[in-house]
Amino acid sequence: MKRFFQPVEKDGSFKKKPTLSASSSPSKPEGEEEQNGESVEVAEEKRDPLKFISWNANSFLLRVKNNWPEFTKFIETFDPDVIAIQEVRMPAAGSKGGPKIPGEMKDDTNSSREEKQTLMRALSSPPFRNYQVWWSLADSKYAGTALIVKQCCQPKKVTFSFDQTVSKKHEPDGRVILAEFESFRVLNTYSPNNGWKDEENSFQRRRKWDKRVLEFVLRSSDKPLIWCGDLNVSHEELDVSHPDFFSTAKLNGYVPPNKEDCGQPGFTLNERNRFSTILSEGKLVDAYRSLHEEKDTDRGFSWSGNPIGRYRGKRMRIDYFLVSEKIKDNILSCEMQGHGIELEGFFGSDHCPVTLELSQKTSTASIES
Repeated sequence: MKRFFQPVEKDGSFKKKPTLSASSSPSKPEGEEEQNGESVEVAEEKRDPLKFISWNANSFLLRVKNNWPEFTKFIETFDPDVIAIQEVRMPAAGSKGGPKIPGEMKDDTNSSREEKQTLMRALSSPPFRNYQVWWSLADSKYAGTALIVKQCCQPKKVTFSFDQTVSKKHEPDGRVILAEFESFRVLNTYSPNNGWKDEENSFQRRRKWDKRVLEFVLRSSDKPLIWCGDLNVSHEELDVSHPDFFSTAKLNGYVPPNKEDCGQPGFTLNERNRFSTILSEGKLVDAYRSLHEEKDTDRGFSWSGNPIGRYRGKRMRIDYFLVSEKIKDNILSCEMQGHGIELEGFFGSDHCPVTLELSQKTSTASIES
């Protein structure tokens, strides 16, 4: 069986490593045929990806342990070229108190080794072993992202920061993975939550993040962009189930001095206004909203509150696919895959997967642009 990932080189590209057997009788991966009882690799035509999934897994390890058969069936049915994961929640490799290696999982204790092996076994089994995976991880079981790409759609380069001049640099908490393909770039982010107060790790952190995102988008306009992930903002009132509830929400009765910072994190006026600026100045289109102009109270949200308590039935659309205007006509579909207040199709997370499908003319259209 082929190893499910290939290490990233200093320039962000990858090279082939010897195969690693993880099963005595694996099924044949995509691109292999059997001759004389042995698997023989068959060259596949390389292409840019056309089908995408973005999902905040709310702990990838827990999903593997508790929800993997259902999620695997979903992957087999949709057959994505790219799977973007947020909130991996696996700690980066590195000694205690020493520098970390955000691109590798921690495995220097019995428990971390077992957890890593659990994930690797899952990603080494069909259909996932037909993909390559890149990680950007936090120092602890917090945040983190992963990008899983089908072998026939290998990117030209993968980086982990808004600063593309330093290929080995990772954003704090592993919040960014950027893959460059022939015709466009794919950006996977786990945007920080705004929080409830004007503190360094809340309002201030989110303002700085939004500023850096806008700068990156403007700086990268030479090639179309597909930006996906948990962006932690609901753009308009039709993107939340209960606008009045979310716009007046408080934590322990606290009211920020600036009324535009009031409300549920992700639905404050300041966040929504900054998001509008990123879309307009960055010439980006909300793929889902471009196809679904009306509010869908059943399938129009990607995050749902705990079914028990005051957030029961309270839902928000905070997970997105944003695409450059120059390829907006190539959008075939963009859907929320979960529905209902009982979290059907969420696969154990509080977020459901979001899917995007582009037409095959994307490559030609983006090159001509």
